[in-house]
Formats: sequence, structure tokens, C-alpha cells
Amino acid sequence: MTRVQLRRTMRERRRALSPARRVRYSVQLSRRVQGLAVYRNSRRVAVYLANDGEIDLAVLVQRAVAARKRCYLPVLCPLGGRRLWFAAYRPGEPLRMNRLHILEPKRPAAQWVRAACLDLVLVPLVAFDARGNRIGMGGGYYDKTLAFLAGRRYWRKPRVVGVGHDFQRVAVIKPRPWDVALDRVITESRVYGGAQQGGVGVQQMMSRQAK
Repeated sequence: MTRVQLRRTMRERRRALSPARRVRYSVQLSRRVQGLAVYRNSRRVAVYLANDGEIDLAVLVQRAVAARKRCYLPVLCPLGGRRLWFAAYRPGEPLRMNRLHILEPKRPAAQWVRAACLDLVLVPLVAFDARGNRIGMGGGYYDKTLAFLAGRRYWRKPRVVGVGHDFQRVAVIKPRPWDVALDRVITESRVYGGAQQGGVGVQQMMSRQAK
């Protein structure tokens, strides 16, 4: 399938999930994320509000706040462009709709932070493969926001972990030069990547830039 066809198919499948499965997968995903050392060692964690059938991070956010971690949501720059900023968020705080019709924290721009200030970014996806390649919604917002990681040889921050449903995995995704490779992908049923599976991350990203 082409990327357009793959996006359409996967979005239809995740939107078709029953409410009960959505809740169950959210709980299972939270447990898996909490089991990662990279999550336990992180204090500033970027999350997202589930949209269009994306796997829900609501349970994880509640547990992260209880563990005194600081959660952030992506924010669009009002002047345009495709780079994201991040605003602190706690469940129940005021939200507003951005130009993409996605909710974001109702905080002044002076309180926003750049991705480089975060320890961990949990990235939604439409499809992925076991090597850490990702297909998103097509806007390129996360890829542009995290592109600076390709130039870092030793100090890699934030870590970038994709999250999605297990049925969103495909055999192979051919990465494009600007695609940001994921350190891991976590689903409701398992963790892909990392040292156990020859995880990708910064070295693969540098290789892509050199081509």
C-alpha cells in the first residue's frame, strides 16, 4: 500500500475499536510505559490527547502526575510553521482548540518550552515497523520539531518513543531522509526496539542525514 492508503486503513481500524477496548488498551499501555527505565528516569514527559482513534494516554498521564512527573502537551505556534512547542498540563486544566482542531493547554506563550527541555516525548503514530520507523498523519510536525536530534552524537535528549496499537505494525516502512527514528515503540501488548531488538534512534538518524 502507499502511505496514503496505509493511513486510511489504519485510521479506520483504530476508529472502529469499541470503547471497552480503548479503555483496556489504555491501561495496558500505561503499565508497559511505566516499566521502562527511560520513563522512570524522566521528569518532564510530553504526552498527547488522543484523537481520531489514537491509543489513549489518559491513564498514564494520571499515574505520571501522581508520581510527580511533569506532563506537557504539544502546542502550535500561532504564527504558523510546523515546529511544536510544549506546555505543561494536568488533567482538568483549561484547554483551547488550535487551528488543527486539536485541544492544547490554555497557557501563555511565555510558559511554553522547547522539545530540548524535555526528557521523554511520547509520539502518536498511524503505522510503524519493528525497527522504529513511523508514519504519522502527514503534517511532519514531530519530525521538524525533533530534527535537531540528528546532529547530536553523544547527548540525546529527549528520548523519543512511539505509542500505538499493536495492529498498526507493518513489516517494513521505508524511511524518508527527514523522518525521525524512534528509540522504541510501545503498544498495549509489547515493546519494540531498544537494545533487545537492535533499536534505532540517533545512529540511524545520522546515517539518513549523511545519504
